[in-house]
Amino acid sequence: METAGYLAAIFIGVTLGLIGSGGSILTVPVLVYLFGIQPVPATAYSLFIVGITSMTGSISYFRKGLVDIRTAFIFGIPSVIAVFFTRAIVVPAIPDEIFSIGNHIITKSILLILIFALLMIFASYSMIRKDKRQTTEIQRIQKFSYPLVLTEGTVVGTLTGLVGAGGGFLIIPALVHFLKIPIKSAIGTSLVIIVINSLSGFLFSLNTSVIDWKLILSISAAAITGIVMGSSISHKIDSNTLKPAFGWFTLLMGIYILVRETVL
Repeated sequence: METAGYLAAIFIGVTLGLIGSGGSILTVPVLVYLFGIQPVPATAYSLFIVGITSMTGSISYFRKGLVDIRTAFIFGIPSVIAVFFTRAIVVPAIPDEIFSIGNHIITKSILLILIFALLMIFASYSMIRKDKRQTTEIQRIQKFSYPLVLTEGTVVGTLTGLVGAGGGFLIIPALVHFLKIPIKSAIGTSLVIIVINSLSGFLFSLNTSVIDWKLILSISAAAITGIVMGSSISHKIDSNTLKPAFGWFTLLMGIYILVRETVL
């Protein structure tokens, strides 16, 4: 199964390189179902893998000047605070056994996986949906709304801390539609925000998680290989066509996890 896991890690990286979001949503399922890691530590592993992979992907955007530093910084402040609160207080406070339905006990691990599955379904909708307000590369006048950015940052940070997802599927639409940032700059800025959130969350998890560094670094290497590949061919592939296809795949994965954890 590990071979399939490494191939999936490459696929995650390729997806991040091609469309800038969505790929990281598959990291926890890959860790849980293909590498056999328990859901709680898997969220910590995911934070490191997603953070390091996104850092690699953001380099080319920095070089091209496609990162809005001010937005990343302001978005990052409430995000990091939310990540810290979630990883240091909320996740440890969740009891190992939450409630039972008949003979089926809902544990902390199952709860996190179910939340993740619902998040995957929500993320798939944002990828499948055809947006009539397609953003062009023409620079618009940016109307910066601090309350909006702070609110979005808090929501994304909470989700990142809880389930280990990067949150690009939330960040990019917010940057494009609410702050009117051109799509390529939104992708670059989103990657930087994901780096800040994910690596902060991983650091906050070190006291509560035992890390298999050999495994986590090897998976990260596979994902980094994928994002380099994806970035190198991104100009040859229409992301508007690829994104809905990946959205349908994510939807099916989310439904599969819900069924597996609640019925099977």
